[in-house]
Amino acid sequence: MSRIDLAMGAGGTAMSRLIKETILPSLTKHKVHGGVGLDELDDGGSIPLGDIDIVVSTDGHTVNPLFFPGGDLGRLSISGTINDIAVMGAKPVAVTCALIIEEGFLIDDLTRILKSMNDTCEEAGVPIISGDTKVMPHGQIDKIVAATTGIGIVEHGKIVLDSGVKPGNKIIITGTIGDHGIALLAAREGISFATELQSDVAPIWSVIDKVLSVGGVTAMKDPTRGGLASALNDFASKSKTAIYINEEDLPIRSEVIAASEMLGIDPLEVTCEGKAVIAIDGDLAEEALKVIRKTKYGKNANIIGEARSDKPGRVIMNTSVGGKRIIETPYGEPIPRVC
Repeated sequence: MSRIDLAMGAGGTAMSRLIKETILPSLTKHKVHGGVGLDELDDGGSIPLGDIDIVVSTDGHTVNPLFFPGGDLGRLSISGTINDIAVMGAKPVAVTCALIIEEGFLIDDLTRILKSMNDTCEEAGVPIISGDTKVMPHGQIDKIVAATTGIGIVEHGKIVLDSGVKPGNKIIITGTIGDHGIALLAAREGISFATELQSDVAPIWSVIDKVLSVGGVTAMKDPTRGGLASALNDFASKSKTAIYINEEDLPIRSEVIAASEMLGIDPLEVTCEGKAVIAIDGDLAEEALKVIRKTKYGKNANIIGEARSDKPGRVIMNTSVGGKRIIETPYGEPIPRVC
């Protein structure tokens, strides 16, 4: 491995290798006062501060196209960062934003992106409190890049890690999968559907807050790069459990299925930007599902499987035709520049 390729930023095994073999060994300190650090490779890190933990997560956004059905770079950058904080069990309280803009970029497009950022912050009740702006010469960056950092708070000891899955847990997905990646690809490539497929990009703290009130949550993750397949494999490998899911229980829109079949893409590997995968005590799963389905972004939630102890580290799907299929961690995101 002598050069960086696109797959190394796509959330799969290629990126994992880059992080473990190059990035982590280059950094000497990974934690603050025993909080969550880089070693956990979770959605963020934490700083213990008395009775609370400060949760912090940073994201870079290079989406193409900048404007797509259901969203744009502005909504994506705020939602993605807020969601990384939320799935660690923390209430998002603030965001910072750095913009790197290409010389010649239209002020009208920048204003549109900033308005979208602000609208998403208003929806989530989370202000942008600091930022930075840089301009690069024309041709040295592709239009605009947004880097956002989210800050959240949670009661000390109540952080939810993606390594916490236990045998007997049920697995819930809070809505349909693959919407963002396929909607963005369709906009990029000019693919049309009978009905317009929109990205699911949204801030989902309101969903997470409700499910945490039920109790019993052991692990959460937002299935962004690498999709549901990558998120579930993180669950299984980090917690040393087996995750069994049922194909018939997966909520997938017909447009996503059709486009995936046409393009040879596995919808389980396609990015979502407004969903969470949740592991929860089995006896509380149905109650949690009812609560989630009453929220704005959880109407299509479903219990898709369970955790067991028999094949640790594996994700296995019971197929609709009665067989079994091992779900591997993807090498990279099948749709580049998706977030």
